[in-house]
Amino acid sequence: MAKEQAEHSQKIKLLKLYELLKQESDESNPMTTADICKRMVESGVPCDRRTLSQDIELLNNNGYKVISEKHGNKNLYYVQEHNFSLPELKILMDAVHAANFITEEKAKELIVKIAALGESHNAELLHRNQPCFNTHRHSNEHIYYIINECETALQQKMRLSFYYFDLDSKLKRIYRKNKKRYEVDPMALILNNNNYYLMCYSSKYDGITNYRLDRMESATVLNEPVNEGAIIHAVDVPDFTRQAFNMYGGPSESAVLQFSKDLIGVIYDQFGEDTQMIPRDSNTYIATVQIQKSPTFWGWFFTLGKDIKILSPEPLINDWKEQVRLLNESLE
Repeated sequence: MAKEQAEHSQKIKLLKLYELLKQESDESNPMTTADICKRMVESGVPCDRRTLSQDIELLNNNGYKVISEKHGNKNLYYVQEHNFSLPELKILMDAVHAANFITEEKAKELIVKIAALGESHNAELLHRNQPCFNTHRHSNEHIYYIINECETALQQKMRLSFYYFDLDSKLKRIYRKNKKRYEVDPMALILNNNNYYLMCYSSKYDGITNYRLDRMESATVLNEPVNEGAIIHAVDVPDFTRQAFNMYGGPSESAVLQFSKDLIGVIYDQFGEDTQMIPRDSNTYIATVQIQKSPTFWGWFFTLGKDIKILSPEPLINDWKEQVRLLNESLE
């Protein structure tokens, strides 16, 4: 009986020891022998220097990896990997703060859950996770449900139905198509500029349409498989995303841009780091990029002022001149 009790006590001790190291230590914060013994005794488990190294060895022999290092005359111990490190959890929490498609209430709930993954660092994470983002949150409290229905439709390759709305000046929902349900063929969920979109294939126009999730209501997975075009074009989602969200709203065409050296980073940000640039002189570069001629493109283009110009095609140059003319008229 005494032997069984001793074996049970040893198992409890090993569990408590590993739990302590898992929660309190990592490569940057190892625990000394004195630290471990003190914490174990405080939790009601006997522990001394003489047996600690044997306990650590026993854990390692049974698959519970504990790193042991010598630093001067001190032995240091730590568990190398947690599910998430503190910087990783901080990044996740900041992402929730910045995501304006999540309502304020849902964001607070999610941040608390993420902080709990930090176990003993929970309070520290919550205390220091107070970033300042210029975030204007949306008010659709059903966003989790909508995301779930969209993801289910994508996984099962089924069509999706929902109401789609805009907001008036008093935040009243104005439903499109006189509140007739949309029925779409989902391709992918896209996060862009802190908004969540469902990218869908349109068989009618053989093209792509995007819907904001926070503008959906009563999303429902239909018992109908998606159009084959949605599956075929799913492999092109990265290209569609770049075109649709960088310069959305117009026909796609190739354009040759000339820009100053100072705009190299801006061009990479807008068109991707695989953009090929040719130096024209010591301060000027040329690049051929794929744009979508639209108000969004012209808005981006004109913010760069005299440091950028269009070299071709000729119709796009003529449109540029027309945009300048219209701007001048608006100032009269």
